[in-house]
Amino acid sequence: MRIVELNEETKKDILSNLLKRSPDNYGSYEATVKEIVEDVHVNKDAALFRYTEKFDKAIINANNIKVTKEEIEEAYKCVDANLLEIIRKAITNIKEYHEKQKQYSWFDSKDNGSMLGQKITPIENVGVYVPGGKAVYPSSVLMNVVPAKVAGVSNIVMTTPCDASGKVYPMTLVAANEAGVDAIYKAGGAQAIAALAYGTESIPKVDKIVGPGNIFVALAKRTVFGHVSIDSVAGPSEILVLADETANPRYVAADLLSQAEHDEMASAILITTSKELANKVSDQVEVFIEELSRTEIMRKSVDNYGYILVAKDMDEAIDTANEIASEHLEIMTKNPFDTMTKIKNAGAIFLGDYSSEPLGDYFAGPNHVLPTNGTAKFFSPLSVDDFIKKSSIIYYSREALEPVHKDIVDFAKSEQLTAHANSISVRFEN
Repeated sequence: MRIVELNEETKKDILSNLLKRSPDNYGSYEATVKEIVEDVHVNKDAALFRYTEKFDKAIINANNIKVTKEEIEEAYKCVDANLLEIIRKAITNIKEYHEKQKQYSWFDSKDNGSMLGQKITPIENVGVYVPGGKAVYPSSVLMNVVPAKVAGVSNIVMTTPCDASGKVYPMTLVAANEAGVDAIYKAGGAQAIAALAYGTESIPKVDKIVGPGNIFVALAKRTVFGHVSIDSVAGPSEILVLADETANPRYVAADLLSQAEHDEMASAILITTSKELANKVSDQVEVFIEELSRTEIMRKSVDNYGYILVAKDMDEAIDTANEIASEHLEIMTKNPFDTMTKIKNAGAIFLGDYSSEPLGDYFAGPNHVLPTNGTAKFFSPLSVDDFIKKSSIIYYSREALEPVHKDIVDFAKSEQLTAHANSISVRFEN
């Protein structure tokens, strides 16, 4: 990996390079995505089936687009019993974590006859998109479905690509069934997002779409946003390791590559105060790349978006980490808890030598759907909050309104909204 001395100029260049990975910079795909979305919007199933045959080489129609109970039962036969038990343990952990995020309606009454409050209501219909291209992600099924179930969503439908024979990856089906998905449809890409957003004869329209995907899925979600809600427009995966001289170089190198193997545009960055650690990690990365599978993907990721940044001190290292605002941030320092208190921007923070990023991807409980491309400065991980709506409650008796009604009238008139003013004053005409 390239080793760079950290300064204002190199930091600026690195940030600029990282932002090139944003879906906002892939305008060349926008026209294609909009065409697909509009085609499905207008022609519904006919367009959806046509694109499925074109992109997935599968003949899908109204009779076989929905995954059947028999297909799910068959999937269970293909999944190792030990893996099934692991899925169930992960669901327990994810559920327990997200249950602590639940919000409840509240009301506050005052002696003057007024009552204010907030009503919490689950979103009714949620669509979950699950990729099926270069890799399959049953873990993403759990991370998107379980918080929705905890929030109380009444109807969760899932779309995921099938193979040329019309089959869906068994682990994906099993994970979906275990998590509580209500219906599963064989559809992928931008066409699946359009189907969820607008509805077709086969796939029902939803109110919100969540889940990761490739650039076509990301741009399709952005295209339909406003007609439905979405979780986010996610960019490629990224990891930043913040380490001092006490860190284990093998652990650091292994963790950097855990994200680099996702795709060629994934980002893997080490920020350290130790030149010795920087050199050891760089050497170990080369060893692991040759030993592990997905070598070509890791190589391109590391060559294009991999950095080892050497800071003059930990304050500079932390400032840079906050500026990058990484999706995943691992802290391997002498006192990781103390370092963590100075971190302002990160999607998920992993503390110490034994809290590597895959722990969060699969098992610990916190959500692995996280803000990317610096958006951790203002976005949060997927949570129960993403599956609820909040309604304000306002009640005033005549006795509560009377002492303040003239203030409201005057405020409305100052904005030249006389009908607003009249709506208040009419109640006190006599």
